[in-house]
Amino acid sequence: MHSRTDIDTPAKPTGAVVLLARSPLLLLALVLGVLAVLLSFTIPQPIGPMFWDHYLYLDAANRIRDGQIPSVDFFTPVGALGYYLFTGLQGIFPNGQPLLLASWCLLLATGPLIALVVADVQKRSTALAYAILLPFLAFSVLPFNTGDFYPYPGSDGFGIYNRQVCQLLYALAAALVHVRDRRLLVATVAGAMAALFFVKITGAVAGTLMCLMAFAAGRLPFRSAIAAGLVVIAVLAIVEVAFGGVSAYLSDILALLSVNDGSLLPRLLQAASLNAGLLIPAGLLCLVLFGSHLTSFTQSLRQFGKSPSMTAIGRTFDQPFFWLAAFVVAGIVFESQNTGSQAFIFLLPLLLKLAIDEVATAKTRPAVIAVAILALAAALPPVTAVAQKSARAWIGAVNNVPLESRNLKTMGAVNVRPILALRAERLRTIYATERSAFHAFAKAGELPSFLLYSDFDFQAGWLMNVDGAIDALRAYEASNRVRFESIFNVDFTNPFPWLMNRRAPRHVAIGADPFRAIPPPDEDVRAAIAAVDIALVPTCPVTNVNQTLLSLYLPSLEPGHSRITLTRCYDAFVRNGLKPAANAGG
Repeated sequence: MHSRTDIDTPAKPTGAVVLLARSPLLLLALVLGVLAVLLSFTIPQPIGPMFWDHYLYLDAANRIRDGQIPSVDFFTPVGALGYYLFTGLQGIFPNGQPLLLASWCLLLATGPLIALVVADVQKRSTALAYAILLPFLAFSVLPFNTGDFYPYPGSDGFGIYNRQVCQLLYALAAALVHVRDRRLLVATVAGAMAALFFVKITGAVAGTLMCLMAFAAGRLPFRSAIAAGLVVIAVLAIVEVAFGGVSAYLSDILALLSVNDGSLLPRLLQAASLNAGLLIPAGLLCLVLFGSHLTSFTQSLRQFGKSPSMTAIGRTFDQPFFWLAAFVVAGIVFESQNTGSQAFIFLLPLLLKLAIDEVATAKTRPAVIAVAILALAAALPPVTAVAQKSARAWIGAVNNVPLESRNLKTMGAVNVRPILALRAERLRTIYATERSAFHAFAKAGELPSFLLYSDFDFQAGWLMNVDGAIDALRAYEASNRVRFESIFNVDFTNPFPWLMNRRAPRHVAIGADPFRAIPPPDEDVRAAIAAVDIALVPTCPVTNVNQTLLSLYLPSLEPGHSRITLTRCYDAFVRNGLKPAANAGG
């Protein structure tokens, strides 16, 4: 029988629970450890829209291991940091599913940065440290975008580098708003800005706008700003001196700008409209903050007028509505160049600070309520979007079937709805037998479906085509006693060299979108294409995109290659005069 004391006394928390509650850094370490365990296994992912976007990391990693340097040896649409982190993590976790590797690899950079922020904040408030850390972990761990690009649930295999930029901006914003230790602030700002530069240049632009706001408000003092800037410059100088990486990267950016010569205004408006659910309450919050702080703002203006100084400038700009407006502008500028992202998640540390400050200083209850409601309304959309999409994708995958493959390594660790797997197989047959119809689509400059590259059946069928093509390549090598050492795929992405342990041609771009990301071939590109052992041309279906790509490379292929039908879904240009190889077909 239990005594009354035994029954009524609640169980005391264990030491581990107490330690975890008191140490956000311990939680961060625990999460990173769990992710490492998960990467030790190949966890299939439900196929999603534009799923092939993350195959670019496999292509880049294979090139890096082959001695190629991004931007220096091949054109890239973004910076090299993500590719190098993916390559390193794949070396440690060769069984890791590529989408998870690509999504989590940036934690090697953002993990230490957010740790510096949390280490400073937890000295004052453990609750605040958790409030900063938990959303960061959620966005970093769940590999999903905040926007919807397809009606059915699936994994977001696209926009990964955009998500990575937003996670870096989150760490930067948390440091600018919450960190008080000057040394930790300099380290976090410098680390975040250097990483932003080497992930995506537009992310560095957005980060610079945020730093300028902090500098104007006095939160990033002049000496700290100079110190952080010198660290970033030193990093850039080392990379440039070591292998010319910075100048080559900037050259790629300029080439990309020449291809994307559209007006900026429509992109800005599009970014604002796509995120209206967040920006409307954020805009209203700006107005409320402006009204509630108008008196202090006018006083700071008068003081600045009487005795101008850096301190007076700081008081003038250190207004909550200025902070919010500057961060929103930075976010719109960044999102104007994106398809897929975790848009505006870096507002959360600022919204948290604004709500706390308003509760502490507001004189009227209505103002506090208005700020709290609007801050919550601005913070919730990205949180609910990522949570909902992850739940739909993974719960909906319960009835999915694995995509059977023989040659796809971890890239083939995907599953799809049975009806879509059947549809993919049926469409492959139609694409092959009715090729003339799809030539007509291509000639008219149209895709067979407006959302073709988002269609799950296309992504599943594309993987089936690659799997079959590798069987055909090995059979061709064995029957002709040759070995294709270099393989090129006239398509958006080229996983064949990685899948077959071969080489990709140097100088040729990855992420081959001829309308947005491929500059005209120069002499180096033409020479590399002319020397490739085999170039594959997908035909299931024939599309205007691939036809345009082929037109860029055909002048380099035709003189020294012969076109053959490799499979019902792939043609190939085989280099003339290939010599017999002893290890053919290996």
